[in-house]
Amino acid sequence: MHTPSARLAILGGSGLYQMDGLTIHDEVRPHTPFGDPSDAIAVGMLGNVPTAFLPRHGRGHQLSPSEVPSRANIYALKALGVEWILSVSAVGSLREDYAPLDLVIPDQLFDRTKMRPSGFFEGGVVAHVAFAEPFCPHLSGLLATASGDLGGTRAHRGGTYVCIEGPQFSTRAESRIYRQLGCDIIGMTALPEAKLAREAEICYATIACVTDYDVWRESEEQVTVEMVVANLARNVATAQRLLRAVAASLPADRAAVSCGCASALRGAIMTPPALISTSLRERYHVLISKYLAG
Repeated sequence: MHTPSARLAILGGSGLYQMDGLTIHDEVRPHTPFGDPSDAIAVGMLGNVPTAFLPRHGRGHQLSPSEVPSRANIYALKALGVEWILSVSAVGSLREDYAPLDLVIPDQLFDRTKMRPSGFFEGGVVAHVAFAEPFCPHLSGLLATASGDLGGTRAHRGGTYVCIEGPQFSTRAESRIYRQLGCDIIGMTALPEAKLAREAEICYATIACVTDYDVWRESEEQVTVEMVVANLARNVATAQRLLRAVAASLPADRAAVSCGCASALRGAIMTPPALISTSLRERYHVLISKYLAG
């Protein structure tokens, strides 16, 4: 039986439910130890790069941020051979100079989620991966370089993304406090994706599409779904151009990249192999088998 594979994955956020330019060869619906992914995964070619596309909220936006099965999504992409993930996320701005319709390539995360499993490992396997730099610096650098050629769209390199549980938008008090803490943009989907991608040893970076000024800026109208959707529609085409440009610039061999994402689990698994049961080895095979050999 033919098993499709991909080097790059694109996780589509609000407003991005299909990837223009992706020639689809297969559509797979894998079952993982963590359940089913958000939707069928389209696998094909984006230019010359084998690419998988998965809308994190499902086609038609049927899953709230708290319901997105991030563990199943990342595990399924890892099983397809994915080495790079480009995530698209709608965000609000917490600073004057990050305006609606701008793009942001964040470099830090602040976790304010409450209900989401934040890692793969449990029940007899413990791993502590380094997460000081939550986004892959190499992949983020490719995004930053490509964004310089967009023309007519402002893109900002760097910034702290505070990820809230949702699905409700922030109160004014919360929005003001996040600004005081030094956060730059606010969204609902970068976590636990980034943590899981690191545990899966996949390079992960985000294109954050600014849709509004959140609610700290009282001169602005109240944030609504209609506002977010309208601005997203204008941002999606730009984001897709950026995604295609980055796909074309990926290195042929990730081993030549010094980001460290590909070996994040090396030395991170605290549990001795002798204590990891057969059932756990099977459950986490895609993630840890290379560290249990011999």
